[in-house]
Amino acid sequence: MDKWLFGSVLVQVVLTLLMMVLMGKRRFKAAKNRELPYKAFRVMDLTGANEKVITASRNFDNQFQLPVLYLFAVVFALQFGAVDLSLVVLGWLFAISRLVHAYVHVGANHVRLRFAVYVFGALMLLLFWLKLSFAYLLT
Repeated sequence: MDKWLFGSVLVQVVLTLLMMVLMGKRRFKAAKNRELPYKAFRVMDLTGANEKVITASRNFDNQFQLPVLYLFAVVFALQFGAVDLSLVVLGWLFAISRLVHAYVHVGANHVRLRFAVYVFGALMLLLFWLKLSFAYLLT
């Protein structure tokens, strides 16, 4: 079970790295096309940047919010020896929700769908933490 759970962590790590690359490509393109002055990168003032640059930047930042709580939960689950099928399923549902969220965010950016996917992922994370907490506290 541990390896299955770790697989969901790898998905999250790869997603974060892909978003970093996408963000970099969009920023470089905007700078090269003079849509954004180079001095904007001194203090990361993206005022005036196009929507693609901003969404990629925001999505990359977003990979260090809920996913950090997920990564800590997985470390605790592995340390406590609490990994079971329910945590694996919740973990994969969270990771998949992050993939879908990123796809929607840097793609069509349909706000209602993006929000629904975000809430679903947050709920999976909450359930993961509750299950982990009860598993640990009741042993």
